Amino acid sequence: MPAVIEAFLGIADLWQLTTEDQLLLLGSPGRSTFFKWKKEGGSIPRDSVERVSHLLAIHKALEILLPDPRAADGWVRRPNKFFNDQSALDVMRGGQVMDIYRVRQYVDAQRGG
Repeated sequence: MPAVIEAFLGIADLWQLTTEDQLLLLGSPGRSTFFKWKKEGGSIPRDSVERVSHLLAIHKALEILLPDPRAADGWVRRPNKFFNDQSALDVMRGGQVMDIYRVRQYVDAQRGG
């Protein structure tokens, strides 16, 4: 399994993402493609790699901001005034790279980065 998918699945597990959420965050690959990636790997598109890179950065920033792992992992589901009382996960479910990047910008700013 490619490291990028392994890293993504680790976050998906910590954040308790549904299969549908995982597909959206990866850029909506076909279900069969997604399950092939999980099982045997394969070529991961640059778009999906970029998305996972942002998700990893979000996860790392949350670990720094919220040292309690449960608080850090639960943060993505909590309503946030900055996102008009939507959760970060709701924003990222928009499906575009920019939706994920918007959350990354927010946590990086909170972290002072």
